[in-house]
Amino acid sequence: SRLLAEARIKANTSRVWMKSAILERLLGHYDLSLSILDQAIQAYPDFYKLWVIKGQIYQENMKDLIKAREHYAKAVKRLPNCSLLWILASRVEEEAGAPIKARAILEKARILNPKNADLWTEAVLVEKRGGNAAMAKALISKALQECSHSGALWCEMILLENRPQRKARSADALKHCENDPLVVCTVARLFWMDRKIDTARKWFQRAIKTNSDLGDTWAWWLKFEMQHGSSEQQKEVVDKFILAEPRHGVEWPKEMKKLENTGRKPQDVLAILVSRLEPSL
Repeated sequence: SRLLAEARIKANTSRVWMKSAILERLLGHYDLSLSILDQAIQAYPDFYKLWVIKGQIYQENMKDLIKAREHYAKAVKRLPNCSLLWILASRVEEEAGAPIKARAILEKARILNPKNADLWTEAVLVEKRGGNAAMAKALISKALQECSHSGALWCEMILLENRPQRKARSADALKHCENDPLVVCTVARLFWMDRKIDTARKWFQRAIKTNSDLGDTWAWWLKFEMQHGSSEQQKEVVDKFILAEPRHGVEWPKEMKKLENTGRKPQDVLAILVSRLEPSL
């Protein structure tokens, strides 16, 4: 902590300030972390990660949704083109039990940021989490008119279909975004559920070959091999995962950044994520 404080003075870069705030957060010094972030945001107001961390402290660590809401309102005003800040602002409203406000935030975000697949996908997920499958499907239809090559949206379309229609939807998705790793992984999961084990394994391998930087894909592949593969095949997945050092995905980054996983080896965090995945489609 002392060394980082000295580094802030000497280097005075946004990332040094960010790392210092993260350290204090990990130590449970939330007020100090917020103080550091306030100074950092004043010096680097356009560095979105500073705004994100401050909001997370209010929401996740201090459980103060009022302050989190106020903070994200300022954040999106300053950085209206940062989709992540809009998404986090929406999730605060969801947690507060205000889905109408969550929808309104995402609608405003889409007006300011047209053809943004991340914002459309989050809007779909809001409806899914609220049990509104029909509304989610209607939103996807609109979203794909603007973002026809979004793998994330096509995956949600596939997952929302009844089982008999999923094969056709998968074919549509592959036509629009053939090499999208999210779509390829979802197709692998469909073969898995249909007990086409060899075919599913080939599609998981294809997904990794397409993009080895998505931790979620590795988790799904390992989950599959834990059910249908040998110990050697499971070890092969883990060994390749370690070499790939994935940093992106949907669930993987969130799992890696959880405070309780600080200091754990990536393969141990992978095992935690695998245990939480629900294979059913």
